Amino acid sequence: MTKNELKMWLASLPKVELHLHIEGSLEPELMMALAEKHQVELPYGNIQEVKQAYNFENLQSFLDLYYFGASVLQDEDDFYQLMWHYLLKCKQDNVVHAEIMFDPQTHTQRGIGFEIFMAGFKRAMQQAEQEWGQSSLLIMSFLRHLSEASAIETLQAAKPYLEDICAVGLDSGELGNPPEKFVQVFEMAKSLGLKRVAHAGEEGPPEYVWGAINSLDVQRVDHGVRSIEDPKLIEYLKQSQLPLTVCPLSNTKLKVFDHMEQHNILVLLELGLMVTINADDPSYFGGYLNDNYFAVIDHLAIEQHHLLQLVTNSFNASFMSTALKVEWLSQLKGNE
Repeated sequence: MTKNELKMWLASLPKVELHLHIEGSLEPELMMALAEKHQVELPYGNIQEVKQAYNFENLQSFLDLYYFGASVLQDEDDFYQLMWHYLLKCKQDNVVHAEIMFDPQTHTQRGIGFEIFMAGFKRAMQQAEQEWGQSSLLIMSFLRHLSEASAIETLQAAKPYLEDICAVGLDSGELGNPPEKFVQVFEMAKSLGLKRVAHAGEEGPPEYVWGAINSLDVQRVDHGVRSIEDPKLIEYLKQSQLPLTVCPLSNTKLKVFDHMEQHNILVLLELGLMVTINADDPSYFGGYLNDNYFAVIDHLAIEQHHLLQLVTNSFNASFMSTALKVEWLSQLKGNE
């Protein structure tokens, strides 16, 4: 197949997204509209200036803009609009199941409670399920640059909403905030029946991946690309088939790799690891799920069987029901 044929074939496949921050899907157009609605003063004169600001030197320079952008999200309908825009993109990209991260502390610190953002998210998710059968789950992420006490407080505040939350996660600035900082809150989440994921091995070292595994008992590692630096870790990830939710466009935009040609996702896949492709913060990093697949098709020596394995991995690594997994995987087999 030519690269264009591979892209067309890939676009037609049912797919899963496992690493997506809903606040990171805030498109410049919606940011500007909500800023006007709430009379929030932005340092941008127009949409083009917002887009030009999306050139980042590192993770922290992105996070600074990310948290600033979230300030326009204020009422239930704003959160509905944010989720609805993303789910429409899922429909367009044939993403049949999405496990969507949200950062409650980004909002509660501004005085916006669970009753506001959860209601908005849930309304959009239910509407998408009713209209075209969209499957989606929510992952509540703790901000690792804040204290564990703040994470515990967030978990307590989430208790009335846990039937709508499938897992907890850990995101924000990795350096200086190792997984071990959050042992207690992850143990509490586990006791409440919540699944566990954590960002590790993006800008942080392989030791952070070990920390997520050994101290937080995670069922997936978000990113994990620096695992390649530790042969023992690679062997563990291969034997355990602990999934890595890799985000190619994000990794190059944030200078984890200088160029997509240097990305190691294909190396990790061929080593036998359960790697998956995801979009992370699509509006900030230049693309949604299909765009991330297209980027690796354009820049890596990736073939049809690799792509099918990546898509299959994403179903297997998901938190959807076993029955639903079996149903979708049987459909995928017909595309071999």
